Amino acid sequence: MDYDVLILGGGIIGCAVAYELSKYNLNIAVIEKDYDVADDISFANTAIVYDGSETKDDLMSSLEHMGNSILSEITKKFNVPFKRIGSLRIADNDECEDIIEDMYRTAKSRGIDNIYLIDDEGLYDIEPNLKVKVKKALYSENTAVICPYDLAIAYAEVAFDNGVNFRLEEVVQDIQKMARGFKVTTNKNKFTCKVVINTIPGDNYTIDINRTVINESEGKIHYLVLDEDFDNLSNLVIKVNSEDNFTFQTPTLAGSTLVAVNAERLLDFNDILKEASKILPEVTKDNVNSIFYEDYRKDVMFIDDDQLMKGYIKVTGEHYAHITIAPSIAKMICETIVDNLNSTLKKNFVDKRREFYRFRDMTRDERNEIIALDKRYGKIVCLCNQVSEGEIIDSIRRPLGARTVEGVKRRTGATFGNCQGAYCIGKIIDIIARETDKTLTEIVEDSKNSKVLVSRIKEFEDI
Repeated sequence: MDYDVLILGGGIIGCAVAYELSKYNLNIAVIEKDYDVADDISFANTAIVYDGSETKDDLMSSLEHMGNSILSEITKKFNVPFKRIGSLRIADNDECEDIIEDMYRTAKSRGIDNIYLIDDEGLYDIEPNLKVKVKKALYSENTAVICPYDLAIAYAEVAFDNGVNFRLEEVVQDIQKMARGFKVTTNKNKFTCKVVINTIPGDNYTIDINRTVINESEGKIHYLVLDEDFDNLSNLVIKVNSEDNFTFQTPTLAGSTLVAVNAERLLDFNDILKEASKILPEVTKDNVNSIFYEDYRKDVMFIDDDQLMKGYIKVTGEHYAHITIAPSIAKMICETIVDNLNSTLKKNFVDKRREFYRFRDMTRDERNEIIALDKRYGKIVCLCNQVSEGEIIDSIRRPLGARTVEGVKRRTGATFGNCQGAYCIGKIIDIIARETDKTLTEIVEDSKNSKVLVSRIKEFEDI
């Protein structure tokens, strides 16, 4: 066998599974079609950590509740930004009031603590800056925000340092059962393994014949990223419009405000702004830094283990809270695989992420100290977010380092400021080209078909 375990898909769940399994004496590989891991994560890079009170499904609720607790611990260990902000689900009419009251009763029956049903007077004590009329609200102290890309990279880096092989730019073409184990065919290789963990959503292979694909979208979520100087609210505030329709605002870990509007169809900018004003009355188009949207996934995800005894596990479906439930799903899968393969723990497992520095978060003394060691940390490339050349070089040289412009952006926060990269994008391309020994025209934004610079404007015999 080439591997004991093959993990298909390097998204947040695949990286989490790789981390958990890397604690054991197993030969593991992750196959990912893109240039980088965690390409399934939104560019907003701020995700809500739920507590299991909002979902209709009891299994999803337990996975969220477990994941919420795990994330609180693991983010400290890996130095991943994580902050508990609390959440307020607000109702401004009788119908929505009934919805949150039912949600409260369900949460209590599930044993979720630190959740309260409050009236309008108590609401404004918790969130005094809220300027819309509310009849009742559901308040949870458990809700948090996290940088999901940092989390995925942390999982992947620790797994990599503990021997997991990440095979990037390989597309899985088929999975077949053999007499013993499996054969996985990619566009580059053919591998044999004892166990396959398939986390690729929506794809079916030979082994999946007659299996149902769960990949339903319930509409679109439209996001507005507001300027950092906008006077935001301190809690996650969710305006309940109906049972399946909502608008929310949340402070991000970068200091800005993220507004989300859920709708059955794609809305234009004015419609999104109109919905946003129902929760933030003072918001105008001048406050909007950027806008994007993504599919809103159905509240369904499950671990298909019908062929568990043969060694095949498939994580099916997509879920709006996949960041929250990734740690708990990973632990469940790990326990199952370890039991089936009778695996033993590694004695030399290193449960630590390699050190890194964020110039904007350091004190003056800390900055002077790191600049004395490496002067490139004193050269600011991204003025908006105070990202130094040293940080960008480190993001490229680290385990599973960035090879694309998007990889550098996600790892460092460069280009996410008010200028949207107008000042620093050229410098970033220069640094990537220099560090990877490539020409400027070989550098890509995200994938092989996304070159940033198509060609030189003029060609000279001597440069």
